[in-house]
Amino acid sequence: MLRILLFLGTNIAVIALISVTFRLLGLDGILAQNGVDLDINALLIYSAIIGFSGSIISLLMSKTMAKASMGVQLIEQPRSGDEAWLLNTVQQQATAAGIKMPEVGIFEGGPNAFATGWNKNDALVAVSTGLLQTMNHDEVEAVLAHEISHVANGDMVTLALIQGVVNTFVVFLSRVVGHVVDRVVFKVERGHGPAFWIVSLVAQFVLGILASMIVMWFSRWREYRADAGGAALAGNAKMIAALRKLKNANDPHPLPDEMAAFGISGAGLKELFASHPPLDARIAALEAARAQAV
Repeated sequence: MLRILLFLGTNIAVIALISVTFRLLGLDGILAQNGVDLDINALLIYSAIIGFSGSIISLLMSKTMAKASMGVQLIEQPRSGDEAWLLNTVQQQATAAGIKMPEVGIFEGGPNAFATGWNKNDALVAVSTGLLQTMNHDEVEAVLAHEISHVANGDMVTLALIQGVVNTFVVFLSRVVGHVVDRVVFKVERGHGPAFWIVSLVAQFVLGILASMIVMWFSRWREYRADAGGAALAGNAKMIAALRKLKNANDPHPLPDEMAAFGISGAGLKELFASHPPLDARIAALEAARAQAV
């Protein structure tokens, strides 16, 4: 995987920076119990501080980074009928979903959309120029409903919490690996040598990539939930039509991996590292729900 989600990338960078800072300040010295064994309780607290700091900072920065990285132009005063329709549609859906009106923006690119923000009452919903050019109003309405459902479901906060827990275990296990290598391979009997520091950081990076499978599983699961929420807000037929339009697009131009966390179409990642289920699977789930409702 050459590129990962912006949220995950920011998260990994932040926990690496905090780890280095703690090391330079000598705070990791609290992990050595009597200078020999790891202090498990101290390690858990240390790991949680680093782990949740990474995910919370990533969450707080999400909307600002999305605007900058995607070149989102906010709609503050509608300059066209389409922009006025977008604002009105998002307002109606936000009211129906019980959330405050999010910021609405447009970015250049093929058909896609995303939602992000640190909480459901301070969110951003953005659609691409390609989406507006490719889809009719019914289909765009369904896409917006999908994104509003992400916001109303609190997916951003839940993602951050899951990432925080995952980070905690990654930091914890990486320090355990570093400690074992330091003691068994390099025969350091007291304190920690350079091997502990180096091995811990390498293990932290590797385990962080592997642990992202858990976050990606949550991402795939919430896509089905957002599709169901979108169908409830805009109508099942409109949601299915929008997904089919994405599937049939000759050149879907998916969002860059860093923004796929809150996009509506797949990021091209495969199997366990895929952030989105296949569009066929999502369409089938909506069709099954429609059949059950009849």
